[in-house]
Amino acid sequence: LICLSFSSRFNWSELIPLRLWGRTLGLQTENSQFLLEGMPFRIFGGSMHYFRVPREYWEDRMLKMKACGLNTLTTYVPWNLHEQERGKFDFSQNLDLEAFLSLAAKNGLWVILRPGPYICSEWDLGGLPSWLLQDPEMQLRTTYKGFTEAVDAYFDHLMPIVVPLQASTIHYPPRPQYKKGGPIIAVQVENEYGSYAKDPNYMTYVKMALLNRGIVELLMTSDNKNGLSFGLVEGALATVNFQKLEPGLLKYLDTVQRSQPKMVMEYWTGWFDNWGGPHYVFDADEMVNTVASILKLGASINLYMFHGGTNFGFMNGALEADEYKSDVTSYDYDAVLTEAGDYTSKFFKLRQLFSMIIGQPLPLPPVIESKASYGAILLHQYISLWDVLPSLLQPIKSEFPINMENLHLNDSSGQSYGYVLYETVIFGGGHLHSRDHVRDRAQVFVNTMYVGELDYNTVELSLPEGQGFRQLRLLVENRGRVNYGLALNEQRKGLIGDVFLNKTPLRNFKIYSLEMKPGFMKSLRHIAGWSAVPDYFVGPAFFRGRLWIEHQPQDTFLKLQGWEKGVVFVNGQNLGRYWKIGPQETLYLPGPWLWKGSNEIVIFEERTAGRIIQSVDIPYLGRTQYVD
Repeated sequence: LICLSFSSRFNWSELIPLRLWGRTLGLQTENSQFLLEGMPFRIFGGSMHYFRVPREYWEDRMLKMKACGLNTLTTYVPWNLHEQERGKFDFSQNLDLEAFLSLAAKNGLWVILRPGPYICSEWDLGGLPSWLLQDPEMQLRTTYKGFTEAVDAYFDHLMPIVVPLQASTIHYPPRPQYKKGGPIIAVQVENEYGSYAKDPNYMTYVKMALLNRGIVELLMTSDNKNGLSFGLVEGALATVNFQKLEPGLLKYLDTVQRSQPKMVMEYWTGWFDNWGGPHYVFDADEMVNTVASILKLGASINLYMFHGGTNFGFMNGALEADEYKSDVTSYDYDAVLTEAGDYTSKFFKLRQLFSMIIGQPLPLPPVIESKASYGAILLHQYISLWDVLPSLLQPIKSEFPINMENLHLNDSSGQSYGYVLYETVIFGGGHLHSRDHVRDRAQVFVNTMYVGELDYNTVELSLPEGQGFRQLRLLVENRGRVNYGLALNEQRKGLIGDVFLNKTPLRNFKIYSLEMKPGFMKSLRHIAGWSAVPDYFVGPAFFRGRLWIEHQPQDTFLKLQGWEKGVVFVNGQNLGRYWKIGPQETLYLPGPWLWKGSNEIVIFEERTAGRIIQSVDIPYLGRTQYVD
């Protein structure tokens, strides 16, 4: 029970986007408080990313935000999804940012937009497109010409979508359908630049890139305490990110800006997980008591995350502190809502807190969608990767190994994600040494015989002797690019340099791109060579089966017990990676991605395959460990 008393109640029932006709002022700061249309306002925000949640569920999650007592939604914008190939922009379907922001307005939520260009977010390369790394001299997050030219081209496409959805109408004539102004009340300049801070001119460049394209709302920056003073830019309100409220932490904001409202842009409601580690959880009572303390001090807050969602496909990021650690597929985050959008105890404790402060009845929480357990699914057919190669993939021939990003593919944008197979011919066996040029993990085969793995920790292998010429094959997986820290410029994947056999560099490669895009998966369906799965088989191979659903499809979770490491596709949708080392043991499968009747399941398994997978109605994200 929360026993803190609050000196004043806030009734914001009239301060919602669709009620404020013809407004002109938007969000302002005055005497250490926020004003919205001239009235005192506190931001009770929550983060939810449209690109991590199926579009069909956007509104459900927003209604749950309102039912919790929040008035503002915060989202990042992922450049690497909106411009996957240089010069080709996608704001459709699950990437329809305009529809997402309009839906927030319809449901009475203001928006703080965090357009980057860098977003961190445990997302591959912090949301930056991998094709930027084709330039060997690239300096990400600086005023390096090759970077700013790419940002300018991206913002030229992004800002015309965003600008008419701003709350203020006095500075910019919105499109006719947004005469009343939109839901965006603030825009963040970059993201946690204080912890990077490689270029003193960069933040001013990003700020001007926003202003010159019509952004008129309140600008903000966002940093942890240590980076706060290095991430400032004139004209933007500094905000702070943390999980534990250290004494004097919010007062520290006064040392960098006087007489300004205090805002916690990221109050971390949980934490993210890495493969091979535990599933982190953060105590609900400690969390809600800290939120109460922040609000008691008069600050505004944004819960990061309110709803985490999923790193579908190959989009997870990675950490590189002492060693490289890639993030798991689930972005459950032990947040206020679960990965599948269900309530947690955090939701109800926060709802109680916010209702006390607001002093108004909150909307009833929406009914939870039930989950389905469809039982065992038999994967009855398989085709070896080696049989797929000649039929579906055209190799690139190169004397030297080429990193993934510099492969001549995708309209010269290179390969961004997935796997690359490097093939060359060797005579005899001996000592294979990677010189730490494998990014991130290579399975090594002589002809089709598995020999071992090379990664950051294992850099050498013994190859068996044999007669005559044989094929040496390195199947290299990009496990996710680092999204935070000072190593962003070094995130090229595949083979990033020479690999040596008996101290001689290997040459004359055939290089196969295995990005596993929808077109490839569709072609795989019709290829000859699928056959019944034998009693024992080791990959790499594709396996397929069918899930038959009699009634309206529901959310479910796929459990891959007996499988080792790979990727799952359902009706062509890439659900993400699984790996037996955990912690995550189930993959979230949203109901809207299933069909009534027959559903195709395809699994790419790197090594040891099971015969079945289980559809269960409860997720299992692994052994838990409390965040310190």
